[in-house]
Amino acid sequence: MPPAEAAGPVRARAETVKKAGGAPLIPSPCHCLAIRQAARHMTQFYDRFLAVSGLRTTQFSVLAVLDRTGPLAVNELAVHLVMDRTATGRALRPLARDGLVEIGPGRDGRTRSLNLTPAGRAKLEATRALWRRAQAAFEAQYGAAEADTLRLSLARVVGRA
Repeated sequence: MPPAEAAGPVRARAETVKKAGGAPLIPSPCHCLAIRQAARHMTQFYDRFLAVSGLRTTQFSVLAVLDRTGPLAVNELAVHLVMDRTATGRALRPLARDGLVEIGPGRDGRTRSLNLTPAGRAKLEATRALWRRAQAAFEAQYGAAEADTLRLSLARVVGRA
């Protein structure tokens, strides 16, 4: 089937998928693009809730992982976040600058150890209520059972289920 014909049924459904502001969003047949669009949308959604805390969703996630796991090397944190080491390092800079994460010597001379500081723990705790509101708002829009199913499906995508 030629590409134009393959896209026909997808384009026919465009009227049912609306982006904020009413503009139609044509669903992509590409799984990668669809997941990337959803990830960007969710990041923006959660960022709106967390904005008053001064943290972005990505920063909240770093603090939450360090709170759950305890000290980690940068590479270990990158694995937990499913990020490359360079992007993880960039995400850590403002957190370290603001005194929320301490970057110290690691197990050997080549690694750095990341620790949540008391200020980081306090910021995380103060922001959790905002995060819970974002969670609840998403579940109200999407459905609680569907949200759980989606989260578990995405865990399978990244190999964590």
